Amino acid sequence: MTTSAVKEAPHPGLQLGSLRVPTPVVLAPMAGITNAAYRRLCAEYGAGLYVCEMITSRGLVEGDATTRRMLTFDDAEKVRSVQLYGTDPTYVGKAAEILCAEYGVAHIDLNFGCPVPKVTRKGGGGALPWKRGLLARILQEAVAAATPYDVPVTMKTRKGIDDDHLTYLDAGRIAEDSGVAAIALHGRTVAQAYSGAADWEAIGALVDHVGIPVLGNGDIWEAADAVRMVEETGAAGVVVGRGCLGRPWIFRDLAAAFAGDEVTTLPDLGQVAAMMRRHAELLVEHMGEERGCKEFRKHVTWYLKGFGAGGQRRRDLGLVSTLADLDALLAELDPSEPFPVSELGAPRGRQGSPRNRVVLPEGWLDDADGSDCRLQEAVDETTGG
Repeated sequence: MTTSAVKEAPHPGLQLGSLRVPTPVVLAPMAGITNAAYRRLCAEYGAGLYVCEMITSRGLVEGDATTRRMLTFDDAEKVRSVQLYGTDPTYVGKAAEILCAEYGVAHIDLNFGCPVPKVTRKGGGGALPWKRGLLARILQEAVAAATPYDVPVTMKTRKGIDDDHLTYLDAGRIAEDSGVAAIALHGRTVAQAYSGAADWEAIGALVDHVGIPVLGNGDIWEAADAVRMVEETGAAGVVVGRGCLGRPWIFRDLAAAFAGDEVTTLPDLGQVAAMMRRHAELLVEHMGEERGCKEFRKHVTWYLKGFGAGGQRRRDLGLVSTLADLDALLAELDPSEPFPVSELGAPRGRQGSPRNRVVLPEGWLDDADGSDCRLQEAVDETTGG
């Protein structure tokens, strides 16, 4: 199932304030993906920091039932990590305090990277760092709320709105001045969304620009990519998003790579089927059979990417409603089919095309200070950015 090469010096790990992460790997929050079941599944393969789906600060403060349901943690989850979205400093501060006091979180990440139009049109996500004053106030409120609980606050952002409106270096300076423990940079602009190639040179530039740890994000499809990113940029660690879709075992490879071993996991279809069953089982455990199986359906295509399972079988798997149905369909797969090595290093998840323009509030680019900016909070149901 695996191949291994010569052992090299292990990575010292990642330090976020008082929180130590032995393997410098963070699972990127992805709405509808990184729920408690998936975090548990990934953690069964390797160490790292596994971040809960992004929640909105206003929803949490106002007691929204859906928001509260998203704050579900597995019994085996000893380090609770949550990504928080918000555009109002007061709400973000109150939400951070609730997370610390009521949910016992050990880490809070703030989202300033989402490229979804319904978020950026309200000035949120990757658009917000353009308003330097507003960014500073949000970060300061979150840090002030979390500090009495000794909970580190980090932030995730993008290079900027587009190539003509870069924000990441200013954001890094503001984060450091605000007491943020680390900053994660996705090496794309909002305009790029998930298209093209991530700019790792920008990650290296941010490393040189700030005195806090920088985490690199973008185009990590294999463990070797993560090691190369750290070596090339000087980043303190990596954030992995789309690269783990249908491949929870990548965290085993990542843990091994940062421990000094070069490992590539090549599961045959029988082993992948067992992972699929385990994933569905955990979803059912947390959500009940009907909802858990429905949630599992979206993962089928990712798990089977590159394998020769027929179209009808894939369609049937994408309609399962019980674990018994899933077991019967998985039993029809050829367990001896080898892993499709052509998929190694290949992008996973959505990619799309760059945008001609980013949807922003009227006059957004006229003033980069934004100290007195007031925004209406938007909800991103898609991704952590």
